[in-house]
Amino acid sequence: MTGIEIFCAIIVVLFLLYYYSTSTYNFWKKRGVPGPEPIPLFGNIIRVMFSQQSVGEYLHEMYQKYKSEPLVGVFLRRQPLLIINDPELIKTVIIRDFAKFANRGITVNEEAEPLSQHLFALEPERWRPLRTRLSPVFTSGRLKEMFSMIIDCANTLENHLETVAAKGDPVDCRELAARFTTDVIGSCAFGINMNCMSDKESEFRKVGKAFFSTSVTQILRIRIRDIAPKLYTLISRIIPRPYGTDFFIDNVLNMIEYRKKNNIVRNDFIKTLMDIREHPEKLGDIDLTDSLLVAQAFVFFAAGFETSSTTISNALFELALNQDIQDKLRKEVNEHYEINNGEWHYENIKAMPILDAVFKETLRKYPALPILNRKSVDDYTFEDLKFSIPKNIALFIPVYGIHHDPDIYPNPEVFDITRFMGDAESKRHPMHYLPFGDGPRNCIGARFAIFQTKIGLVKIIRKYKIDICERTVIPYVINPRAFLLAPNHPITLKVTKIEN
Repeated sequence: MTGIEIFCAIIVVLFLLYYYSTSTYNFWKKRGVPGPEPIPLFGNIIRVMFSQQSVGEYLHEMYQKYKSEPLVGVFLRRQPLLIINDPELIKTVIIRDFAKFANRGITVNEEAEPLSQHLFALEPERWRPLRTRLSPVFTSGRLKEMFSMIIDCANTLENHLETVAAKGDPVDCRELAARFTTDVIGSCAFGINMNCMSDKESEFRKVGKAFFSTSVTQILRIRIRDIAPKLYTLISRIIPRPYGTDFFIDNVLNMIEYRKKNNIVRNDFIKTLMDIREHPEKLGDIDLTDSLLVAQAFVFFAAGFETSSTTISNALFELALNQDIQDKLRKEVNEHYEINNGEWHYENIKAMPILDAVFKETLRKYPALPILNRKSVDDYTFEDLKFSIPKNIALFIPVYGIHHDPDIYPNPEVFDITRFMGDAESKRHPMHYLPFGDGPRNCIGARFAIFQTKIGLVKIIRKYKIDICERTVIPYVINPRAFLLAPNHPITLKVTKIEN
């Protein structure tokens, strides 16, 4: 082959690649949907792909630019993606016509990542029956049963803080909170003491950290999985599974077998998994594999500790910056502590409006899940707009963008708990606050997350003053690689015991 032939072949290949990557780029123009011009190969997410910007921040940018538009059309590489800004359309997608958008559109690879087939990511066919069987774990009644276990873990946190405060060194509050929430999940879900407050890091804690890692290896794995799932499956046969996969599967299955063999009955998440395993017919035609079963425990473990621990540390960061709010919260906590003779009960935590407002404003400013994603399971027409989309179109709801809209939340970068006090909430559209999503596919563990976060804050604030220090990173910087909203740095604060 001559040099000219090689050159021509390269030109042809590049042309075909260009044509393939741009062949869908008239999709939104044909439908009259506004949006930015895509870049060949990358679409509109080049900065996200190169980890220069998080998906939440990108959607915030699009929300600000096209706020007057109910819908915005962008491209995820060559895949059309619809951003929904209008609250009534959001309500239509996640509540009114939920059946048409029941899929999240998240890649599940059972062979390469057995634990990816969890409730958050599953397609509707498996999600529906599993959600029905798992929902009773998170009722108010079951939460009341778990309350004493959460308090026990919080007491351990409180005792640990006394040692930490005595040393006088700045504290990585994100790591501290993660150890607390991992202990809570271990106790409430698995009936085991993970002892995460000790100096020795438990294997469960290591697995949790690895799952949310934003290392180059982890990001590369995610990119290949999303762009070329078949290639990812192929190479997964020669590269190790994600760290901790086999450890977690083996441990959960061993817990189940041990309880069954020794006739141990404990009303927790493992008991629910045992019930599901003994009566697979209640799931319909689902093939109930061990990895599918264990994946449900894994997502409760991973999401349960990460989202709550990040929320606790974000709240502490804001309380350190806003000492007046911290003082008000401590006063409320002490009042309830005295009223109930030093005992904490389920009803106490629900009856603290300042605590509730601090919690909600933290999730307003730092929503753990900065976007909600859905995928059309059939062709669909937005009747009011006379606009149609085909099956399998991805839809994103810019939660972070909505939560930082100055027309909805004036001065959105200010931590203002009055946004959630009195009748302020009732004056806003319900789709303008979505930290746990909404509709049938909202966060199944929302109640649990709320209570473990609030109890953690109560135990910390009652006895300890939280301040910024020379190692505190200000302003807060979002990690552009993380799926969940998290800082790109430790949240290091000074913890001082309050002498009564």
